[in-house]
Amino acid sequence: HYLDLRLRNECPQSPSSPQDRPLAPLQKNSHQDSTSPEVQDAFKDSGTGEEDPAASLWTISANGQVKLRIDPTCSQTPITVHDMFLESLEKYGSLHSMASRKNGKWEKVTFLEYYNLSRKAAKSFLKLGLERFHGVAILGFNSAEWFISAVGAVFAGGIVTGIYTTSSPDACHYIAHDCQANIIVVDSQKQLDKITQIWHRLPHLKAVVMYRDPVVDKRPNLYAMDEFMALGNEVLDEDLDAIISSQKPNQCCVLIYTSGTTGNPKGAMLSHDNITWTSAHASRAGDMQPAEVQQETIVSYLPLSHIAAQIYDLWTGIKWGEQVYFAEPDALKGGLVNILKEALPTSLMGVPRVWEKIMEKIKEVSLQSGFLKKKMLSWAMSVSLERNLSSSNSDLKPFRMRLADHLVLAKIRHALGFSQCQKHFSGAAPLPSEVMRFFLGLNIPLYEAYGMSETTGPHCMSGPNVYRRHSCGKAVPGCKVKLVNEDADGNGEICFWGRTVFMGYLNMEEKTREAIDGDGWLHSGDLGKLDKDGFLYVTGRIK
Repeated sequence: HYLDLRLRNECPQSPSSPQDRPLAPLQKNSHQDSTSPEVQDAFKDSGTGEEDPAASLWTISANGQVKLRIDPTCSQTPITVHDMFLESLEKYGSLHSMASRKNGKWEKVTFLEYYNLSRKAAKSFLKLGLERFHGVAILGFNSAEWFISAVGAVFAGGIVTGIYTTSSPDACHYIAHDCQANIIVVDSQKQLDKITQIWHRLPHLKAVVMYRDPVVDKRPNLYAMDEFMALGNEVLDEDLDAIISSQKPNQCCVLIYTSGTTGNPKGAMLSHDNITWTSAHASRAGDMQPAEVQQETIVSYLPLSHIAAQIYDLWTGIKWGEQVYFAEPDALKGGLVNILKEALPTSLMGVPRVWEKIMEKIKEVSLQSGFLKKKMLSWAMSVSLERNLSSSNSDLKPFRMRLADHLVLAKIRHALGFSQCQKHFSGAAPLPSEVMRFFLGLNIPLYEAYGMSETTGPHCMSGPNVYRRHSCGKAVPGCKVKLVNEDADGNGEICFWGRTVFMGYLNMEEKTREAIDGDGWLHSGDLGKLDKDGFLYVTGRIK
């Protein structure tokens, strides 16, 4: 528990001078009637006239409300994304939130600047005619602009919708049309070209914004990022505050589209409560620290259109005051280690293929090394693996482990950019046993997480205090897991219950009813086993 003793009284306070305060801080109950066109658009289809709108655990309407799964084991007060950001702003306002490489140097912004930029983006979205519960689709690589656009879209009453950068024009059209996107944010000319091909088939699309490449060919309703951000100057803070204060924790703010391997992609609707509760509690189950104890540093490089990266990088980053470094677009083509060596993350998440590629690179370098270095590495990794696999570490003299770590393993971790990394997570697919054992040989346990887009990412977590080899950990405190239709070996379908469980699939009642049963449990389609201590082991797929 040494971390609990560090920095307890050293958290920097947010600046209090007038010029450093957030722009027009929202007051509680500050909803004001307004007749401005921006606010009229934003309040369209607000759903406030529904009769008993929160009677059901699911909905298929973008403007629907759901009954939250609050019970004695999970009684935390529901809050909106804006509420979460304001809470963090009070504690972490002066800390650095994001770091982007510009002209060879790292440019950083504080949480206070991040909040104010998100408000500006929100007002610009309103100026462009963003309507309540319509999509803001983002098609680009991870960046501060991605984050600011996402948070701004939520503040403005829209729904953040990530689109994979590898998507075809038709795939982009399906998602943008399904979420009724009013604005699409792209990062490059390559992505803009896709949208240009389908623009005429998107009746709800009002504008496109581009943030990485310059706008070369001017056309109506196409904006460079600087132009876009300036548009918000014409919208009153009071108008934005009216929209923010009308938002409820049980309303949709994020759409995550599933892969669509068995048909069209399904838009999993996530509520404010899904996002804010999961950011707070799933991350702590993985031992992520609040910045007043230790400011976590992470590297954002996995696609933000996937829930794993979005919840880990973006929303949890706001909740706990983390510093996020943005990788370059070539990160998964060989550039990741370079950014890790500069950022020195305290925590890193990767999909199994990322860990496999790191393993392959180390093996490749080892093969090219001299005889003595190869023997040293083999000896050190065997000592570490034996100790990490041993149920009683006292079987091996600690001196041998310390020697192996000091002479060899620590140098490898340093070369990978892991010298400060305390937690290494793997998720989104099963981790091969060979990879797990290889990293234990480097004295790096890979903590597996398990969940779905439909559980806002991690519903089960491993971490330094909850770890068992081959298991993806236990259900996050406050959440439940059960197995149904178990066979003789104890394998059954994994089902979920808790505040992580999504609202439903947008416009897909049949698919939603298939996923959520009559008692409100979410069916995963995965097979698994539970041991006597509640550790979950995923063993296969039903279909």
